[in-house]
Amino acid sequence: MELDRAVCDRAVRSRDARFDGRFFTAVTTTRIYCRPVCPAPLPKAENVRYFASAAAASAAGFRPCLRCRPEAAPGTPAWAGTCAVVSRALRLIDAGGLDEGRGLDAFAEGLGVTARHLRRLFLRHLGATPVQVACTRRVHLAKRLIDETDLPFTDVAFSSGFGSLRGFNRGIRRTYGRAPTGLRRSARSTISTDPARGYSFRLAYRPPYDWDAVLGFLRSRAIPGVEEVDGSGYRRTLTLDGVAGRIGVRHAVNARALELDVHFPDPRSLLRIVARVRGMFDLGADPAVIRAHLGRDVLLAAPLRRHAGIRTPGAWDGFELAVRAIVGQQVSVAAASTIAGRLAALFGTAWGSERLFPTAEQLAGAEVETAGIVRSRAAAIRQLARAVADGAIRFGPGAEPRESQSLIRAIPGVGDWTAQYVAMRAWGDPDALPGGDLVLRRATGARTASELERRAEPWRPWRSYAAILLWQDAVDRANGGQRSPRRGEGRVPGDLPSAR
Repeated sequence: MELDRAVCDRAVRSRDARFDGRFFTAVTTTRIYCRPVCPAPLPKAENVRYFASAAAASAAGFRPCLRCRPEAAPGTPAWAGTCAVVSRALRLIDAGGLDEGRGLDAFAEGLGVTARHLRRLFLRHLGATPVQVACTRRVHLAKRLIDETDLPFTDVAFSSGFGSLRGFNRGIRRTYGRAPTGLRRSARSTISTDPARGYSFRLAYRPPYDWDAVLGFLRSRAIPGVEEVDGSGYRRTLTLDGVAGRIGVRHAVNARALELDVHFPDPRSLLRIVARVRGMFDLGADPAVIRAHLGRDVLLAAPLRRHAGIRTPGAWDGFELAVRAIVGQQVSVAAASTIAGRLAALFGTAWGSERLFPTAEQLAGAEVETAGIVRSRAAAIRQLARAVADGAIRFGPGAEPRESQSLIRAIPGVGDWTAQYVAMRAWGDPDALPGGDLVLRRATGARTASELERRAEPWRPWRSYAAILLWQDAVDRANGGQRSPRRGEGRVPGDLPSAR
């Protein structure tokens, strides 16, 4: 991946946070690489090299800076400037698909390419091989747990994907030039990991971030008993590998980050939870790139000025989102949330005073009509649940979105709108477009889904963001032209199909 040195020079001199995670600065005299926002004194220009990824800098023999902590950068957007194979591979690597003991040949075969071709693609787009990317990921994840928790090093090692404590110690020493104990002693703030008090993480993003819009979107669709949204943030129950827990997310404005609180009994799952939350709140997005592209359309220019940091809210669980989307067909936002809450109350598992949303196995044979769902929608939910329980439809990192999307669309009573909506929020497809959406058709003046598709062609590859932006604009108009309210006051156009 080619970097424009002049652009990188300007970004580093101004410490522009918009470039944080998009490239890394390496200093040949110190052999250290940093984020563009590093507060250290600027090096001489002739001593600087730029890399498209942390893995490329590491492969070239540079060590991560202990001051700006490259492992805490927002992350390179997986969809920006890479092909679909690399994008999917990055998601799989982030989910541990190349952790120690897993071979590249089998990994590449699962992507439908050879290991040699995959290495070539990674070198072209990221400047590092898949194995180098995976190694850097492991070390960075381990460094975060060393800095931000007081977990035993054995838990840190296995949580971050190392196959052994010896491999963990070797990887940390090779990368940082010191032992894990030395890194922990030098950490500025270690967070207690008493399970009763939970764990805390700070998740960086590229500013701006339209927190009010994201929170308003999630608030209007929150499932009673499972999710809770108010002015202070977002909270929900969750299950991971059959284990129950809870998360809370709030905005740390001055730190350009979201603060995540995790209550979960198994610390080895912490980083998987962090990765899911990052996807759920779309923290890998690059708003400057999206705004520059969409802002050329006169229809989107004004909404973009009000919502420069627009994001596409994801979902904690793809199955839960798909069920809610089916439930919400032809009903309002409030009605869909109420019915989804009934599903949780009737078929989900109690967890203290709260509920866990039912799993696919729990809904596959359930009489969901008792929650107030019409017969055709109930049949569609059961069919979806059976397909997910059988593994035909997958929502995890290893899923093939196009194949699963086709299977969802083939369910009787589930149309293209729902399939595109699920692709947008469950799989994080930045170019999904619910073509039959009434709000989008009204906003663009399109009379049919085909007309909307043609009108939206210039928005590629960011049609999901354009859709979210126009939905948000409809909310603003419903509230008298103002931005979405903070604490639940105001209205959502819930009588429209996009309310799902």
